[in-house]
Amino acid sequence: MRILLLLIPVVVASCTEADPRVSFNADVRPILNAKCVGCHGGVKQAGDLGLIFRENALGAVVPGQPRRSELIRRVRHEDPEVRMPYEAPPLSEAEIQTLERWIEQGAEWEDHWAYEPPVPTPPSSPVPDGGNEIDAYVADALLASGISPAPAAPPATLLRRVSLDLTGLPPTPEEMETFLADPSEAAYSRAVDRLLASPRYGEHRAAGWLDLARYADSRGYERDRPRTIWPYRDWVIRAFNDDMPFDQFTVEQLAGDLLPNPTPDQLIATAFHRNTPSNGEGGTNNEEYRTVSVMDRVNTTWEVWQGTTMACVQCHSHPYDPILHEDYYNSFAFFNNTADHDHVWELPAVRIPSAALRGKIDSLQNWVTSYGTDAEADYWLRFLQTREPIVRPYYFEDVVGGVFTDRADEDFMVMRSGNSFLLPTTSLDSVEALHLLSGDRRDYVLEVRLDDSTGATVATYDSQRKQGSGPKIISLDSVRGRHRLFVTVTGEEKDVPLTNIYGFYFQARLPGAGRDNYAAVKQYIADLAGSRDSVQVPVLSDHPPEMQRTTHLFERGNWLVPGRVLDGGVPAIMPPLPAGQEKNRLTFARWLTAPENPLTARVAVNRIWGELFGTGLVATPEDFGSQGAMPTHPELLDWLAVHFATDLKWSTKQLIRLIVHSKTYRQSSAARPELGDDPYNQLLARGPRSRLTAEQLRDQMLAVSGLLSDKMYGPGVMPPQPDGLWDHIPYSDIKWETSAGEDRYRRAVYTYLRRSVIHPGLTTFDGSSREICLSRRTETNTPLQALATLNDPAFTEAMHHLVGEVLNETDDPALAVDRLHRRVLYRPIREGDREDLLQLYREALREYDGRQKDALFVVANVLFNLDEFLTKS
Repeated sequence: MRILLLLIPVVVASCTEADPRVSFNADVRPILNAKCVGCHGGVKQAGDLGLIFRENALGAVVPGQPRRSELIRRVRHEDPEVRMPYEAPPLSEAEIQTLERWIEQGAEWEDHWAYEPPVPTPPSSPVPDGGNEIDAYVADALLASGISPAPAAPPATLLRRVSLDLTGLPPTPEEMETFLADPSEAAYSRAVDRLLASPRYGEHRAAGWLDLARYADSRGYERDRPRTIWPYRDWVIRAFNDDMPFDQFTVEQLAGDLLPNPTPDQLIATAFHRNTPSNGEGGTNNEEYRTVSVMDRVNTTWEVWQGTTMACVQCHSHPYDPILHEDYYNSFAFFNNTADHDHVWELPAVRIPSAALRGKIDSLQNWVTSYGTDAEADYWLRFLQTREPIVRPYYFEDVVGGVFTDRADEDFMVMRSGNSFLLPTTSLDSVEALHLLSGDRRDYVLEVRLDDSTGATVATYDSQRKQGSGPKIISLDSVRGRHRLFVTVTGEEKDVPLTNIYGFYFQARLPGAGRDNYAAVKQYIADLAGSRDSVQVPVLSDHPPEMQRTTHLFERGNWLVPGRVLDGGVPAIMPPLPAGQEKNRLTFARWLTAPENPLTARVAVNRIWGELFGTGLVATPEDFGSQGAMPTHPELLDWLAVHFATDLKWSTKQLIRLIVHSKTYRQSSAARPELGDDPYNQLLARGPRSRLTAEQLRDQMLAVSGLLSDKMYGPGVMPPQPDGLWDHIPYSDIKWETSAGEDRYRRAVYTYLRRSVIHPGLTTFDGSSREICLSRRTETNTPLQALATLNDPAFTEAMHHLVGEVLNETDDPALAVDRLHRRVLYRPIREGDREDLLQLYREALREYDGRQKDALFVVANVLFNLDEFLTKS
């Protein structure tokens, strides 16, 4: 009980022991949330009573007078038809007395702690020698509980712990030997700096972030087609290795395309929100699944940066927290005007050109820089990178005869001879060409007229003059002014589809007309348009003003029932958006990391703490709301949040360095009898201990065996997996092609991840399918995992390789067992363990007819399956 009391942060006012002050957040709100808000919360307000907002709740309360308060009358009433909760167990006497004392003391209402700005409170305890401020805050809690901290972890344990936490890999034998020879404070600091500077750091940090980003190499749903988005994964790794400040890391992922003159990397960063699944099943509606994607972006953004559960608010106001139904769609408005939709082409996309194309792109950019204005240079940079925006068939006007086909995997206008349509009014003063995206099925001629069917013909396209596989370029060089373009398709074959038109995009005039080499440089545009010699990564890009969507509140979350129009905003409980700024993704992203935002820094430091200690200071990183866990050390959380955002300037590496240098982190993780009341280590009276993640387990296994490749970046690789796992996926002839050479042994973060069939080496050990944002994985310990570590070919291959390396060094059984033990467990073998393992070796040697390598493999199999190997301690 003393621990539970300690872990409930209570705001203490001036009071006497006879009349302790009741805290609304700590004492009253939990009762209301558990017993009352089901009928009087955000979903419904029975009897017009709501208990989420102060102005609604206090209608049933008379401050200072519990006997005159309707709330108390109802919870004490003896008639079950009158008593509240209705048709539910009554409140306990202790709960009722808590409510009465709260009202008697003035019914002071408190906003939920997470919505209040973090204010650092100095710890009462001094900073210990060799420690830092973290230890002082932890000491306050330990002193109050009468529990002492644990002694320091053994040097070998500590180095393995910090290596796994910072790089996801154990130390090399050489690194361990060096540290054990000098396990001083200075040596530990050097080890931490080396680990933070290692490229392996970014790979490990990325593995956790990709769960939040729901990164996968496929699109999800039924067909689960491939998606080329691995450059985003590589961007994340580089960002962590470069220690990109978290505020910049935030803005570039949510709105990198809206920054002035965005770089290709800043565009790739926006693929964070192109990781949403897209549907390829026949008969579905593209707009419906585009809407689903936008909702996923809203939910993910609020969970990742604000620790707020928003999914329920798409249908109704939040059941427990002061977030209204309309607040959801104000956030929806920020993401509703991106140009992507549920289409097989996955546009807009940024091009990562091959070396051959890079030369042509550079020549074009140099040309525009030399002969164009700054605005023209900006346009051509964006055009060469993304080719957006596209005017799609659903923007066509006055369609005659064309049939709009809206399938799950693509949408297009089917055109027959004589069919026509109008493109929206466009200023053509700076337009040189129209790029046609079409799938031609028969020979036809496309004719472009000005304004209507009787206007002057300004361009034609003859499908018999092939222009390659890319967009067809239709010159509009002679046209000026604002016009609608009337497009007609004619062909000799009547009443049969001639072409499927997917859309158009406009190309500006290339500056420098009349200069030498103008024609050659202009030809580069056609070469680039038709080339497939580049990687195209789906990214975010907003529609121009004339193509902006209107955002409506969806009644009960139904996209087919739009309500009133909303233009963007944030919940009233939060600081407002900055005045005078455009309400778009960029403003919203900057608001998230503004000093006034009370949640972002708290959520970020809590996530990092959880990755290092196994559990965050708030045990529910996805929910900082009133139904989430209370912080175990609220003063420490607030101090870390403010320190991270201000003193450390959002540096993740500096924050991690601070935490791992604390004496709290460096404690032994061994259990002690006095910690029996604290099995989850909420008091932080011992060091962290947790099972390795799926990625860490595979990477450690490869590292200790000597097989691990340090190759970085590039498309996902396919290490061995059982045959036939992909055979059941419909409409798919894609096969798992087992990687050869070093790609077979690369880190798990590079493993190809197909949402419908996750590699069993990941899913068996609680890896995510990445279909939705995942803030914390469920940690399990199952018989299936033991079967995998005993028999999985990836593990047995690593064991065989390690045994071979050891036998190349010595054929003495005792020495071989010792070296195996040290390679796997990073500590000298105990005498009793040596004898047990040697006895196992001798028995296996008899079983395998004297084959030393097979007998030693049995020893390695035991070591690889010890809890000491499978956990971080």
